[in-house]
Amino acid sequence: MNIVSIVILNWNGKEYLRKFLPELVLHSELPGTEIVIADNASTDGSIQFIEDEYPEIRIIKLDNNYGFSGGYNRAFEALDSKYFLLLNSDIEVTPGWLTPLLDRLEGQEEIAACTPKIKDFNNRSFFEYAGAAGGFIDRYGYPFCRGRIFDHLEEDQGQYDDATEVFWGSGACLLVRSDLYRQAGGLDERFFAHMEEIDLCWRLKRMGYEIHYVPQSTVYHVGGGTLPKGNPMKTFLNFRNNLLLLYKNLPPWQGRRIIFIRMLLDGISAFRFLLQWSPRDFMAVIRAHVAYFGMKSYYRGMYRKKSRENSVIFAEIYLRSIVVDFFLRGKKRFEQLDQLCFRRATLRKN
Repeated sequence: MNIVSIVILNWNGKEYLRKFLPELVLHSELPGTEIVIADNASTDGSIQFIEDEYPEIRIIKLDNNYGFSGGYNRAFEALDSKYFLLLNSDIEVTPGWLTPLLDRLEGQEEIAACTPKIKDFNNRSFFEYAGAAGGFIDRYGYPFCRGRIFDHLEEDQGQYDDATEVFWGSGACLLVRSDLYRQAGGLDERFFAHMEEIDLCWRLKRMGYEIHYVPQSTVYHVGGGTLPKGNPMKTFLNFRNNLLLLYKNLPPWQGRRIIFIRMLLDGISAFRFLLQWSPRDFMAVIRAHVAYFGMKSYYRGMYRKKSRENSVIFAEIYLRSIVVDFFLRGKKRFEQLDQLCFRRATLRKN
């Protein structure tokens, strides 16, 4: 049994593999570590490239493109390591990146998963959008990070060099206990892509575990490779999956009110797309809401079915609106937010 399987989910990412695999192989030579490429039916010669250049790397060949969630779930079914490490193909690792992550989980059974400091590959002194210095959400489900709120990225000046508990870790680079991954049900394949790691982390926290940010480990992320910013499909998935995220994980007494307000905010976003001459993104928001209503029946009753007697309903959730703080109050940096509005886990009897 390996200690950790580093799994890159690949779909037509041959050039990223060519660019970033050498550093990964060089800096991941800890005993009990294996590198695995799970391929979502690529057509760009990725498999042949790996077989020719890296015959020692294990390849799991999938027969279709199952998206981020389905691809990882199928790959992990074939692995028996103690830890799974989800790693994007467009990540550059650094010397010593893996050890701090493993050290964070070893001997601390209350921690289910951890994530490193994620910085911008192309602007290396700045944090990167996908995960920055650990993720949070506000009371209406908007995700943000220490070091990144909406599209505003902070420069890394050491302000987030403290290891801390967070609400979610980025799927771009996430180390998770394999047994807890399976107990939680893995990534939700109905999400296909986007926000599925937030959903997984929320479920792990509801099970009573913690998610941690580990700044002693640093990676650099290109980002936006498969679905770049401005792609209507990305807009659709983000808006649909955010509503599903709330519906799945909030208790019914709270979810109805929160989702109603969130949908009103989505409507404002949709008309903002129109004002920006982005009709395809406007329609993507509309389609996302229609899809949400079509899918939510699958999740009905899931909270009560899967929750413990004492259910975690708040954990590192910002109790203000990040939309109001960012756009109306001008708070662009995490450290400017009202820290008293972060409340740690609150328990409520069912």
